[in-house]
Amino acid sequence: MVISSIDLKDGHVVQLKNGKDLILQRDDADELIKDFDTYGEVAVIDLDAALGNTDGQGGTKNTELLKSLLRRGNVRVGGGIRSIKKARELISLGAEKVIIGSAAWNPSPKDGESVLNVPFLEELGSAIGKQRIIISVDAINGKIAVRGWTETINVSLIEGAREAEKYAGELLFTCVEKEGCMQGTDLEQVRALRNAVGCRVVAAGGVNSLEQIEELERLGCDVQLGMALYTGAVSLKDAFIKCIDWKKTGGLVPVIAQSVSGEVLMLGYANAAALEKTFETRKLTFFSRTRSALWTKGETSGHFLSVQKMRADCDRDTVLATVIPNGGTCHTGSWTCFGSDPDEKSSMERLYGIISERFKNPSPGSYTATLNDKRVREKIMEEAEELTEDAQTREDFIWETADLLYFVSVLMFRQGITWQDVHDELDRRHKEK
Repeated sequence: MVISSIDLKDGHVVQLKNGKDLILQRDDADELIKDFDTYGEVAVIDLDAALGNTDGQGGTKNTELLKSLLRRGNVRVGGGIRSIKKARELISLGAEKVIIGSAAWNPSPKDGESVLNVPFLEELGSAIGKQRIIISVDAINGKIAVRGWTETINVSLIEGAREAEKYAGELLFTCVEKEGCMQGTDLEQVRALRNAVGCRVVAAGGVNSLEQIEELERLGCDVQLGMALYTGAVSLKDAFIKCIDWKKTGGLVPVIAQSVSGEVLMLGYANAAALEKTFETRKLTFFSRTRSALWTKGETSGHFLSVQKMRADCDRDTVLATVIPNGGTCHTGSWTCFGSDPDEKSSMERLYGIISERFKNPSPGSYTATLNDKRVREKIMEEAEELTEDAQTREDFIWETADLLYFVSVLMFRQGITWQDVHDELDRRHKEK
């Protein structure tokens, strides 16, 4: 599959040729990551950090922008990550994986020494886990490139990759000579790399067509794209559809629809045309095996499934669609095809949504709509006291906890804070330790 790249330099989104010459610059990172995340993972790279252009605290002109992007999708981050502290901080802020470049390598290995910075990588693995580590095996003329591709070390791509695999969940290979040139990548090097290691391999640098993405997919490699996306040479929609293993699935791929909170809603089947329509309309569309025709969920009932993102599984023979339902999903009227309840399962997110609706469209007699900041704070204090001092039985604790969480949710809405913000902060604290 395709991993979209957002490269940052001097606070802008950029694309460079051979890692040096500026080809394009733009300032729409928020819009880019929203679009890119629809189709797959996103790599955010701080080029200034990679080049060592940092301040006394290790920050760059890109730091705040980078941090703002980390929880906007399935994000991996790279560029100048040279310490355990920095890697842990980025994971705690929302990065799913970190890309380690120069810090992974021993620039001048002596006889008997590893080509890798083994102590650093072992400590990093202990701190964040091997599966969160991506090691860059970027190469110039077949030699590992470091320091923002300004230097090479006397280690071949294949030798370096075989060693790096021991300490990483995947490898990122960039053919530096091809980077940003839109002339195609070096398929022979990629093939040799794929045959040399068993972990996940992501290829980057010069990929310029759907045909080459397909060929790399057949080799068992993912593709990280930059210039081809920004110039319009490759469409993420087309790339996603091309990467599905249609031969294996017989032309129909199972599509699982799940809510944003993770509840499984339904299963259907899609052909290439159905996926294309889904991406164009952002409404989940299937292929009816009984009618031999496309059908968009909700086209009769109005209960559409608004697509937020799509993900293919590791075998490219199943698709997971994250959706927002507009009413019950099942034809019986139930919220999910795997249950009989007509309503969405209770959750803090559902409660928050109801509170939001009460404030935006208050109905006559709505208690929620009458709660201003002063009153809701008073109610939180009152309910907290009842929970901690008055509750005696299990039923009392359940009742008072529900009251407290309701008023906390109201205050959160009035402050513009969501439950996802709270979950993210709890996740950050967990990963920081």
